[in-house]
Amino acid sequence: MSPQRLSVVLVVLSTFWGPSTAVRSSTLHLARSHSVSPDAGAPLTAWAASLAAQSAADAARVAMLAAGSGNTNTKNKGRRSFVPIAPGRQILSIPNYVARARLGTPAQTLLVAIDPSNDAAWVPCSGCTGCAAAAASAPPFDPTQSSTYRPVRCGSPECAQVPSPSCPGGAGSSCAFNLTYAASTFQALLGQDSLALENDAVASYTFGCLHVVTGSSVPPQGLIGFGRGPLSFLSQTKDVYGAVFSYCLPSYKSSNFSGTLRLGPIGQPKRIKTTPLLSNPHRPSLYYVNMIGIRVGGKPVPVPASALTFDPASGSGTIVDAGTMFTRLSAPVYAAVRDAFRRRVRAPVAGSLGGFDTCYNVTVRVPTVSFTFTGPVTVTLPEENVMIRSSSGGIACLAMAAGPADGVNAALNVLASMQQQNHRVLFDVANGRVGFARERCTV
Repeated sequence: MSPQRLSVVLVVLSTFWGPSTAVRSSTLHLARSHSVSPDAGAPLTAWAASLAAQSAADAARVAMLAAGSGNTNTKNKGRRSFVPIAPGRQILSIPNYVARARLGTPAQTLLVAIDPSNDAAWVPCSGCTGCAAAAASAPPFDPTQSSTYRPVRCGSPECAQVPSPSCPGGAGSSCAFNLTYAASTFQALLGQDSLALENDAVASYTFGCLHVVTGSSVPPQGLIGFGRGPLSFLSQTKDVYGAVFSYCLPSYKSSNFSGTLRLGPIGQPKRIKTTPLLSNPHRPSLYYVNMIGIRVGGKPVPVPASALTFDPASGSGTIVDAGTMFTRLSAPVYAAVRDAFRRRVRAPVAGSLGGFDTCYNVTVRVPTVSFTFTGPVTVTLPEENVMIRSSSGGIACLAMAAGPADGVNAALNVLASMQQQNHRVLFDVANGRVGFARERCTV
């Protein structure tokens, strides 16, 4: 495949990770930085800088993942809903995928980030200090204009479930909480209102109403967490959708809502290979799977079994995450994959760019990369999920990187969104399984 077919210019996305920035959320925590090679050359400066920014953002998000420690009026687990999703990169300059949400009565529409590795939902509210400037077509949520909005009071069960809750107004006042998200921090008041992502409105959905934001990493129109914690969408709608969802992520280069977030067991693919969903009590919101092998060009990569083993005590294991853009592998795993990849390509490696150390400035034949999970289930990545290409510099890089050299995430492998593109990924929490199937959803 020629470079032109997959050419892309990355914009600078510092949404999740800034250099040497620790990130906290209700589910994650990490820190890491990358530098741009001084030999990148002037024609590639912007592209290299954008790669560095996103690579640093991915590292920060992985760090955020380490910090982790429902209610509805509808009782019907047989429902389904197909929600169109699009890459936020082209629309909002964020690495998350986004969906249209309707909040309140009458409904106010927002483009919210969908984050499977976070729990709480939060949106910018009117009068917010530091929130991204709102366009006239997308104003912040105004709770005073919703007849169904209700504040969540201190002492309520929901208040006890948010990170760092506080009651500045005393007992019985509105529940407040502070959160650090990537390079940003914010203060929010907990509230409840009607929320719909597509067909079904969920009454009294609990979310944070942003009032003060510091930094620019917060998705400008809010976020809905699809993690496994008590305030996640999955938990708050379990009586509606039965704790089951899946998505197909279109290419991050697209600006179309051609991807789908499928909610509920009905409408999920019948023929999909699944692997057991694992639980880590130290990071209960994350979606762990047991990776047992990797192949490059169809040949097994000699990876130490200990580097792939799921072990909550040490932090080792593999998670599936759609908010991280490029797959991060623990240092020994990445080194083995990188070396096998270079041997198969058999071409001189160019200088490192933006945190990626396996780049080529000549046309190369790209081998497939396959991940095998307990089942066995094998996910084989085509070239478009393996390489990232510049549009003008003639450079192509292996779109994976090593995780931190030390710390709690040194042994963590993160299967990220670029490697998941054009696959249906099923999260069946009710039955304890994660599934993968090839599905073309890029238009």
